[in-house]
Amino acid sequence: MLVEGFDEIQLALSAGHTPQTLLSSPEPDSRQLTFSSAETLMVSRAVFEKISYRENPDGWLAIFPIPKTSYDDLKLSDNPLVIVAESIEKPGNLGAILRTADAAGVDAVLVCDPRVDVWNPNVVRASRGTVFSVPVVEGDNASALKWLKSSKLRIVAATPSVDETYSDMDLSQPSAIAVGTEDEGLSDFWLSNADAKVKIPMLGKVNSLNVSVSTALIVYEALRQRGA
Repeated sequence: MLVEGFDEIQLALSAGHTPQTLLSSPEPDSRQLTFSSAETLMVSRAVFEKISYRENPDGWLAIFPIPKTSYDDLKLSDNPLVIVAESIEKPGNLGAILRTADAAGVDAVLVCDPRVDVWNPNVVRASRGTVFSVPVVEGDNASALKWLKSSKLRIVAATPSVDETYSDMDLSQPSAIAVGTEDEGLSDFWLSNADAKVKIPMLGKVNSLNVSVSTALIVYEALRQRGA
């Protein structure tokens, strides 16, 4: 997988990941990255801009092995909070959800029936590297539900088709916040297996928010209730 940007590479390193290859342009910024175990290549600025996914790249790009995380690898806190992201299809949305998960200290993000590769360079970019700092497990809905039940997490589904507002729901106990795509929302699988359902009030003309914004609102309400 490609990880571009000095800060994103540093975050991957701090999470214990080691690159296979490090590429830089002849005129990177003053910060330096070196690895005795990684192949190091210097390329021209023109070549680097062809490789880069960004406009105005900072001159740093690394190739990392794709991390493999399973449900058995997850270690939950005393009062866990988990995000279930079903069928998210836009790299920017998934990346933003991961940034929220990192900022809020979420225990894990379960990416169920994904429509976008979690390790897509655009997800890494949108997440600002937090794809490495938050435990992420990819899988199907059934496996995620089985793990959530065995972990005794209360599943709270976000959907506009209910009366209870998210801020009125008790989110202070071990919980999993389930969110779906903007155009379709959560599937019947999660709506039928959820322990509770909540909505975000919509007072304007549109009937939904960006899924990453919706996730952030509910997750930070859970933090507020927990006294964070």
